[in-house]
Formats: sequence, structure tokens, C-alpha cells
Amino acid sequence: MLEPTDPTPSALPFSTPESDVPRIDLESVADAAQRIRTEVGRALVGQEERVTLLLTALLAGGHVLLEGVPGIAKTLTARLLARTVDADYRRIQFTPDLMPSDVVGTAVFNPKDAEFSFRAGPIFSNFVLIDEINRAPAKTQSALFEVMEERQATVDGTTYPMAEPFMVLATQNPLEHEGTYRLPEAQLDRFLFKLVLDYPTADEEVEILTRALTKAPSAVVETIGAVLSKSELSQARKVVSQVRVEPPVVRSIAGITLATRGNASLMLGASPRASLSLLSSGRAYALLAGRDYVLPDDIQAVAPHVLRHRIQLAPELEMEGRAPDEVIADILRQVDIPR
Repeated sequence: MLEPTDPTPSALPFSTPESDVPRIDLESVADAAQRIRTEVGRALVGQEERVTLLLTALLAGGHVLLEGVPGIAKTLTARLLARTVDADYRRIQFTPDLMPSDVVGTAVFNPKDAEFSFRAGPIFSNFVLIDEINRAPAKTQSALFEVMEERQATVDGTTYPMAEPFMVLATQNPLEHEGTYRLPEAQLDRFLFKLVLDYPTADEEVEILTRALTKAPSAVVETIGAVLSKSELSQARKVVSQVRVEPPVVRSIAGITLATRGNASLMLGASPRASLSLLSSGRAYALLAGRDYVLPDDIQAVAPHVLRHRIQLAPELEMEGRAPDEVIADILRQVDIPR
């Protein structure tokens, strides 16, 4: 089970921060993260790794793509995370006939004033769940490009900023292909993480059934309340930006990304946005581990989730049934890690 690393001082690859360096407020972030974990745990059984990575993305200010077969709580996970923060939440069901204006909004003529006014679409929210994102065609997907990257939407020449915080949580089913569309690479690159979700363990399955005997899962979800305000989240994100990253770790990040380019196993390598994503998520991951400095192990922990949707396998490897995670694991073994 993946957990934030917390090695002893003797295992550190470089010196720890000196005592005269101002320390950041780790306690408040740890308290906020624990409150969210506790509240989510009331409705979601197990899934500690999933929750840790979602909290990492939340603190890093990134978007998350959740991929998995039906029935493993992809949508529930997104709903729970949104409910724990005192912020607006919207859900958009993507379908083949969905238009870009159905997402970002459109100008509506008001006969009384003889003027057009902008009617905001559901994307204008703090937390947006896009269910089955791969069911909409590229034309609709393009409506998300500006929104997800620049946190704004331009309609009829007028730019409307998104409110903060702003986070997109999208789901997709990797097995069902009828009526689905491949997500554009530019769209995938805008997700900080792609989390591939698996079935619960046997013990977790028993716990799910045991809880269902006493109370319906839907009833439990309705009792989940906000434990974090928008201002607290904003403050926690500021703390993330203060987490130290030593030059050896920066070089490690660059080495991982560069190793995906020109790799014989890959047709498409990772862009500089992937390097920035490794940096921001590594900082948030370290903070959740109770540290104000990033270790190479933090970068190694988040790398598969940052890279798996940003690379493309060479055709011969796809025909052999290889997975992106296998190539990423090879790269992480080959890249020099500072010690």
C-alpha cells in the first residue's frame, strides 16, 4: 500500500534543512488532511492510497482523471472529496451529443433589455465532476482546454475567470469502447494525475457488505460534511509552495522526464508540463508525509500517476500488451537517484 515516505535522517540523500532555516506550518496541513481522511473514511472503505493521492492533487492544485471498471467508487470518491471542502460542487455527465456551450455556458439574449448576457455553464464551480469524460467528442473536450490550464473561459470574446479553488475530477471506464472517444493528448496533459483504480481487497469487500447491512451507502454519503474551508485550503496550498526542493531532486525530476523522450519503448515522451507536475505533486506529497523538504522517494512515488497518461507506447509494445506503467518502472530504475 502506497504511503508517504518518512525515512530516518540516516537515509536522507542530502542534508536536512538547518535549524536556522524558518520552518513552515506542517501541523495545520497535517490536521486538515486528517480531518478529510476521517470524513471520507466514513463512506469509503480502505483506499488509503487513493485518498492520499487525491489529497496530494488537492494541495498541488491539480486535476485528476480516475480510471477504473464500473462499480469501484470512482464517482463516489470524487463526490466525497468535494463534500469535505466548503465549496461549490457540480456534476456534468458527458454524452456524445454534449456541446461546448453545455459545459462553459453561452450568451443569452434578453428581450427586455435588448442585450446579451452570459449564462455560465456548470464548469463554473469549485469542484467539477465530469462523469465518463471519454463519452464526449473532441469538439466538446476542447471546451476544457482553456478552463483546465488557464482557469478561465473565453466566450464571444469575453474572458471569465474561474473561482478558486478550481478542481476537475473526471472518470472513465477503460473497458467499454462503444460510444466513447479517445481523449486528445492536449486534454490528458492537463490532468495532474491519472489514477488507475482497482478492486477492493477481500477484507475491504467484507467491510463494505457489513456496513451496508446497517446503513445504506447513499445515506452515509449524505451525512458527509465539510471539514475544510476555502480559506484553509488556500492557506494549505501556500504552505506547499514553501516546501524546499534541493538541486539534486530538481535534477532527478528533469532526468525522469528526459528519459521518456527518445526512449525506444515510447512513441511520445513527457512534456515540460510533466516536470512541473512532478515538482508540484512531489512537494504536496512530502508535506502530507510531515516534511518541509522533498526527497527523491517522493518523486518516485508520484511519477507513475503523473506520467502514465502523458506518454504513448511504441506500436510494437502495444501489440505485445505492455502497459505504460511497466515502461515508467524501467525508467525510474535507470534514472540516477541522488544519495
